[in-house]
Amino acid sequence: MDGDGYDVRSLALGFRTGAVIEEHSHAWGQLVFAASGVMRVCTASMAWLTPPTRAIWVPARLQHRIEMESAVAVRTLYIGAQRAAPLPQMPVVLAVTPLLRELILHILGIGMLAPHEPAQARLAGVLIDLLLSAGHEDLALPLPGDPRALKLAQHWLRQPDDERGIAALAGEAGASLRTMQRLFPQQTGMTLEAWRQKARLLHAVSRLAGGASVTDAALACGYHSLAAFGTAFQRQFGVSPSRYIA
Repeated sequence: MDGDGYDVRSLALGFRTGAVIEEHSHAWGQLVFAASGVMRVCTASMAWLTPPTRAIWVPARLQHRIEMESAVAVRTLYIGAQRAAPLPQMPVVLAVTPLLRELILHILGIGMLAPHEPAQARLAGVLIDLLLSAGHEDLALPLPGDPRALKLAQHWLRQPDDERGIAALAGEAGASLRTMQRLFPQQTGMTLEAWRQKARLLHAVSRLAGGASVTDAALACGYHSLAAFGTAFQRQFGVSPSRYIA
């Protein structure tokens, strides 16, 4: 990825559930789209969930890792510095419209877009325009830096349906409940309880994206009341669970 005369390059790969692309970075900006399946993109301080109707923009030279929540068909576009200049300087999850999805797949079919080819240069321009106009999705969780708080956060990312009391889970992570309640707002900007709830709701998004029913998604993230789940989901994402992936 050394900028060898192309605006955009592409890559298509498939991964099994649980596969991990270990920490790395790219010289080019990276648009990572799951044509199917769900993945999580992580840096040292944030984790972004990316279901199949969304993509994540990862700026150049940002260290990150990718974890596959299910079997994932990853479709990646690498965008050169000049074309990527208007795009965000921080990662962001983007809504993928049908037009953007088809354009991503079309570019993958071409393989690379060269600026000296007028038709390909126009496609690169349309791609940037669509990315700039795409809606941003709040599918991120800030990660605490304290190792005890991070251990608890990672537990909730893996097991959001763990219904044991927070005090017991905090103790297993090596700190008191009071300490965790102090650390999370300091290091994530979210209360301990709010962080746990968002982790649960993001897991519900993952399950819904995988084809689970609303009931199954609610149970998988620790909700026993569909009404409470629907209210929390609507408050977090602005739409009902049944409409989110549609």
